[in-house]
Amino acid sequence: MLEGFKKFIARGNMIDMAVGVVMGGAVTTVVNAIVNSVINPFIAMIFGKPNMDGLLAITFNGATVSFGAVLGAILNFLIIAVAVYFCILVPINKFRDMTEALLAKTKLAEQKEAEEKATEEPSAEEQTVQLLQQIRDELAKQNAARN
Repeated sequence: MLEGFKKFIARGNMIDMAVGVVMGGAVTTVVNAIVNSVINPFIAMIFGKPNMDGLLAITFNGATVSFGAVLGAILNFLIIAVAVYFCILVPINKFRDMTEALLAKTKLAEQKEAEEKATEEPSAEEQTVQLLQQIRDELAKQNAARN
């Protein structure tokens, strides 16, 4: 049972996932800084409150429902999604497309090279074989004519 767990941990997917979690944490820190330093001050200028937590808040019997906090979380999510898309996915897809194009170009060049080799003059060894085959065929014709 421990061997299976070791194999699971050692697989590349697990390492990729760990890198993704670390990168997600780093992106979250950047997004929170943008929200706290840029967006929340704009909200304070427009609505007179420092952040969205108190915006659209309803208090009844000591319980507070804050739609502004939900809007702030949605805004954070959208900013993170945009950052991940444009900073991670777009460059990776661009790199993948360039790699596929390069591989296709290399494969096409190899095919052209193979075609050129096929149309080139035969090598000295191939010419010798062809000459010997022609001699054999001529001798076979002469022997057939004698018989």
